[in-house]
Amino acid sequence: MSAPVFSNHGCRLNAYEVEAMKDLAAQSGLGDAVVVNTCAVTAEAVRKARQDIRKLRKTHPDARLIVTGCAAQTEPETFSAMAEVDAIIGNTEKMLPETWAGLAADFIGETERVQVDDIMSVKETAGHLIDGFGTRSRAYVQVQNGCDHRCTFCIIPYGRGNSRSVPAGVVVDQIKRLVDKGFNEVVLTGVDLTSWGADLPATPRLGDLVMRILKLVPDLPRLRISSIDSIEVDENLMQAIATEPRLMPHLHLSLQHGDDMILKRMKRRHLRDDAIRFCDEARRLRPDMTFGADIIAGFPTETDAMFDNALALVRECDLTWLHVFPYSARKGTPAARMPAVDGKAIKARAAQLRAAGEAQVQRHLAQQVGRQHDVLMESPQMGRTAQFAEVRFDAPQPVGQIVRATVRAHAQQHLVV
Repeated sequence: MSAPVFSNHGCRLNAYEVEAMKDLAAQSGLGDAVVVNTCAVTAEAVRKARQDIRKLRKTHPDARLIVTGCAAQTEPETFSAMAEVDAIIGNTEKMLPETWAGLAADFIGETERVQVDDIMSVKETAGHLIDGFGTRSRAYVQVQNGCDHRCTFCIIPYGRGNSRSVPAGVVVDQIKRLVDKGFNEVVLTGVDLTSWGADLPATPRLGDLVMRILKLVPDLPRLRISSIDSIEVDENLMQAIATEPRLMPHLHLSLQHGDDMILKRMKRRHLRDDAIRFCDEARRLRPDMTFGADIIAGFPTETDAMFDNALALVRECDLTWLHVFPYSARKGTPAARMPAVDGKAIKARAAQLRAAGEAQVQRHLAQQVGRQHDVLMESPQMGRTAQFAEVRFDAPQPVGQIVRATVRAHAQQHLVV
């Protein structure tokens, strides 16, 4: 019996959950199956998932094809209408051992083909224990799921449910376990990471969790946090940025835009000056801090002047690693009912943002030449600095180890030592 084939779409949290699903599938004895873990962040993401399903059906004609993830949760009817699909399971169901036991026992009949319940009724997020994934150097730990905010462009709360936090003790125990297995870096992940703790007793904040991890896991060399909402950052997280060298100086910010009117129409909780103020303060506390950011091009009603404000924010916040999203209307969101920007203009603006991001990367890389960096090796000849810049080595290095190296040059997208 062959092991199931998994195909993942979307974010790091999805990738983390695929590893947890692999464990659940193995424990259930499921074989000869294809599992597609979908993303719903844009209409293009759903289109790619459908394309992948059709391709996988051709290459695995006799396997059961199971669709899960955010798009399966938000629009199960889309995948139910596909003849290639045998079963659709929701984001809650995909993390339940009994779901996989049922799949392994071939309980799926026509009446049970779609197993997608109301995700808004879910109150807890389990701390799924896995051994890490990707490389032997870096592990990801899910500490939060869901989102209580309702940004006008976003369908994700309907795919992930309301915000739920993994208790700090569970997180610390898992990180200890990963460090014992040899991981030198742990990344905290979630859908709305800075909302961590709001649903827990005493309502701790993300900064409290970071401080607790660094105190109780002294052997952890590197702690990294993934995408955050800068307006929700608490005092303890700023204190950690200022005083904890084991907290990596790289923050990915959920900014989305740089024009106040667009930010209000997006129903974001910050304004342009808030973003600039946060970046200035974080860099004052930690001069080697680098920022990534999500920015949407062509949000409904975006004028040329509004777009210019978003473009200018890249330099004003000194953003280095951009994730640019051409706006894509998601059915059921308020933004989908707003006056749309011309598709060609959206494409051109996205290209301008990407070009600005590439120029920022070049600027950052050039500044590193001649400097020493501690590089976490992801493969024998590639690793990453604390600021997440890719580094290439001529001679092989031990994977998973942190290597001190002096940068002698830079290429288009990486440093050379």
